[in-house]
Amino acid sequence: MKSLLFPSLLIALAAFTGKQSDPFQEINSNTFKQTLRNVENKSFRRGEKLTYRMHYGFIDAAVATLEITDENRKFADRNTLHVVGIGKSKGSFDLFFKVRDRYETYIDDEAIVPWVFIRRVDEGGYKIEQNQVFNHFKKQVDSDGKIFSTPDGIQDMLSAFYYARTMDFGNAKKGDIFSVPAFVDNEFWDLKIKFLGRETVKTDLGRIKCLKFCPIVQKGRIWKSEDDLSIWISDDDNHVPVRGQCEILFGSIKMDLISVKGLASDLPVVKK
Repeated sequence: MKSLLFPSLLIALAAFTGKQSDPFQEINSNTFKQTLRNVENKSFRRGEKLTYRMHYGFIDAAVATLEITDENRKFADRNTLHVVGIGKSKGSFDLFFKVRDRYETYIDDEAIVPWVFIRRVDEGGYKIEQNQVFNHFKKQVDSDGKIFSTPDGIQDMLSAFYYARTMDFGNAKKGDIFSVPAFVDNEFWDLKIKFLGRETVKTDLGRIKCLKFCPIVQKGRIWKSEDDLSIWISDDDNHVPVRGQCEILFGSIKMDLISVKGLASDLPVVKK
């Protein structure tokens, strides 16, 4: 569950103390003449901040935020969007399973591909540190000193979520499958989601029109069934995740959107 659900929901504070003193140096020290794709993005912009509550029944387990900062760090003279995901366990849940994770990605402003991905995981004593530098001109990724060849349009586990938000779901039919190529834990695989239909979801912000999806995963790797995790995103250009629900042995863990800031457009809230 850590490679799909936690990157979007349980992301928390830690410092970047990776092996590379400047992960941007190799990219910015060269002049590249190749062009990259241009993806139309009406879904997000700098200043967007999404806040979520994760809960199990009546127990609030964690708070997570996804924020696009105001920073514009350049790679080979290209503008980027700096996304920071922070989450932290809280209350009684924090006493027996402390979560302190942080994920960052720098996404090309036009091509919507990552340049640098930083992962700091600390979940109940389980720790991961990853630094990945993507070079889309050379079609390579440096993952903590290991070099991998990459296909066009490759994403990290966080930027994949933002790229998926730019997809056009307007004509989606039940059963349609959408795919995003991703580099996760030094492996390449397609992150796939299946469209399940349209629903209206009750939230703290009101009743929001949503598109419902379930991720398709390798059975036995993360979940036993495709139906174990469902995700609802707003049925508009924002495509903001509104709710996530993961089925477990004794019930379900839910993630709910509780506040938004700096959206590209207003959410489709249904008036009573």
